[in-house]
Parts: sequence; structure tokens; C-alpha cells
Amino acid sequence: MRMVDLIEKKRNGNVFSTDEINFIIQGYTAGTIPDYQMSALTMAIFFKGMTDQERADLTMAMVKSGDQIDLSQIEGIKVDKHSTGGVGDTTTLVLGPLVAAVGVPIAKMSGRGLGHTGGTIDKLESIAGFHVEIENEKFIELVNKNKIAVIGQSGNLTPADKKLYALRDVTATVDSIPLIASSIMSKKIAAGADAIVLDVKTGAGAFMKTLEDSRDLASAMVQIGNHVGRRTMAVISDMSQPLGFAIGNALEVKEAIDTLNGKGPADLTELCLTLGSHMVYLADRASSLQEAREMLEKAVKDGSALEKFKVFLSSQGGDASIVNDPAKLPQAKYILDLEAKEAGFVAEIVADEIGTAAMLLGAGRATKESTIDLAVGLVLRKKIGDRVQKGEPLVSIYSNFEDVTEVKEKLLENIKISSEKVEPPILIYEAITSK
Repeated sequence: MRMVDLIEKKRNGNVFSTDEINFIIQGYTAGTIPDYQMSALTMAIFFKGMTDQERADLTMAMVKSGDQIDLSQIEGIKVDKHSTGGVGDTTTLVLGPLVAAVGVPIAKMSGRGLGHTGGTIDKLESIAGFHVEIENEKFIELVNKNKIAVIGQSGNLTPADKKLYALRDVTATVDSIPLIASSIMSKKIAAGADAIVLDVKTGAGAFMKTLEDSRDLASAMVQIGNHVGRRTMAVISDMSQPLGFAIGNALEVKEAIDTLNGKGPADLTELCLTLGSHMVYLADRASSLQEAREMLEKAVKDGSALEKFKVFLSSQGGDASIVNDPAKLPQAKYILDLEAKEAGFVAEIVADEIGTAAMLLGAGRATKESTIDLAVGLVLRKKIGDRVQKGEPLVSIYSNFEDVTEVKEKLLENIKISSEKVEPPILIYEAITSK
């Protein structure tokens, strides 16, 4: 095979065979196919697309390019959850212990964040002593014993995807459904899950800004997962405004505790119950989504979900006493309120810009080398549709420096108040279980 012929083939809109896709990914990973040829191919894919079979083949070729996690020693159906990202997305911190509390094994591989706030590991590391550097044998032992453990991402998981994503990032080919879907699904499949629930965000704070694009991506990922033998479904959820109230690492841990205690924000609670119901159902722990939801609601009400969070934290060296005393979490030096300039109804909270405001405080990483301040962030006091009086707090700013003028300006530019009553956005648009 010659790469130039394959570029021409896709440029002309033709379909690759499994062998041709394997040749491309193996050659690019090994360095025998140069960047300039691969960038030409990704642009051809951007314009010509890929069939369902091609997407599945591309995903599996990237899975096979590196390590694959073997979770076969863990009892039961292992279910993973993936979010396409957003602002204030605390779902993993809630879902892990919540779903584990009803007997679903959660063997989670997570990473650090680059952007508005930290990733799941950063958030968990705001708890004193908590660590994810555990051997595979210990990881499997913890999941079998407690039904939940979190480990850091393997350095050699899907190296083809890492290399290809870096290339797409500088060749204007990131926004390609086949390439996005295969990138996400390759990591999930290599991580060893039997079933996958996808939370595909839509709106201003999401990677996919429109419902149509979010639906296309969700359908593509569900198709890939089911095609390669992983039970997969997706929920399309709103990210036009931040999820929940808290944006920031320790602040989100506290909000997760509140939610597991039955006192969390309504939107975060509802999304976790919806995603969790699908996870429990895919794990064959319930015969219907309704039964699964009732099991999860009971786990919150009887305290077993919160208890599972404590067990999870202490098993990985964390100070579980923060569950009963969140004041032990890192605390910001200053708490400053942003007050409304006028009365009315909150009409818009531009999620990605609010996330940027949190990053200005130090809650996230602008670059891989950035250091996160685990204590700082934002807590929304109002959401879209809420009535607000002039002078009433819109946002509480948790900061370790006193002059937050730039942050306040960013917030005021991106929180709109209307004199007319505004309806809150739809939280969950639809669930996709097959293409």
C-alpha cells in the first residue's frame, strides 16, 4: 500500500477497508507515515466523512496502538461514563459512589484537566492524602471490594490518538465527527469498560454548540461502541449555562457531597440520576430505567451513597472526614460577591466565559505547565430564569487575591438580565441508544 494512493482514495469519497485503516494508523504511530501526508488525509476525512464501518475500524486501530486495560478480574459488568466536557461538570464525583452504592463496579481511569477547572483527579486531590498512583492489582482489588476506584491514565493508552489529535489541533481538522467520535471511543474502549454511558453536552459551554451537531456526535459514538461489542448509549444534556452552582475544584467536591446528601443543585441531581439510571440498567442491575432510578434515589435517601464516597476516599488515602466537615477542604482567603446592577430575570449565563473567569482565579490550567489553585472558583447564586433584585448577589467569587476586578468584569459581560420573565433551559434533550 502507498499512503498517497489512500489519500487520493478518500479525497475522491471512497471507502477504506479494515486493512487500509490499520496500515494508516500503524504507519503513522510508527513514524513511517509523515505528518504532511496524515494531515492531508485528515482534511480529506473532514470533507468526505467516513462510513459506520470505517469509524469502528479507525477506533479499534487506535485502541490496538497501545496498552489496553484488562478488567476481566473484576466481577460484574463494568460501566464507564464519559462527558464531552463543560463548566461545573461535577457528575463523575457524584456518579461514581452513587452507582457503586447499588452494586455496579466503577473502575474509573481519569485525567487531569486543561481548561476552566481541573479534571476529576485534580478535584479529588483537593482532599488531603487522596492519590491515584496505585498498582493495577490494587486497583482491581479495590473495585472488587468497594465497587469503586479511580486510577490515573496510562501513559501508553491510545498513542495513535494522542499523536493524531495533536496534528488535528494545528491543521483545522478537530471539528470532524468521525475523528472526534473515534478519538473519544478509542480511549473508553482501551480503558476496559464493558458498557459506556456518554454525556454529550450542547450549548455555549460545550464542544458541540448546536443540538444537531451534538446529536450527530452522540449517534456516531453510540454506533461505534455497539459495533465493537460495548453496550453504549448517550444522553444529550444542556451546557448553555454551568451545571450546578460550583465551578472550582474544592468547591465542586463540596457540591458533590451536598448532592450525595440529597441537598445538591436540582440540575446536577437530575442529570446524575438520569446518567446513573442508564449505567445501572446497562450493568443489568435493574430491569428498567425506572427501577434503576428508584434504586439510586434510595441510595441517596438512606445514606449509602454518601457512605460509599467515604469508603472510596479512605481506600485511596484520602481524608474521609471532609464529608462531614467540608471546611477541611482547601479554603480561599477571600469570598467576594458580584452584585446585580439591575433587577429582572437572569436571561443568559455564557458557560464557557464563566469558566474562563474561574480560570483567571487559578481554578484551571491555561497550559499543561500551569499550577491549579484548588481552593478558588465561583459559586453561582442565580441560574437562568431566576428573579434577581438590584444589589442581590449573582456570583460569589472565591479568591486568594483581593483585586478581582478583571473577574468581575468578565462575569458582568456574560451574565445577562432581562426585564421579561425567562424560562430556564431544557436540561436533558434526549437519550440515544442506537444509531
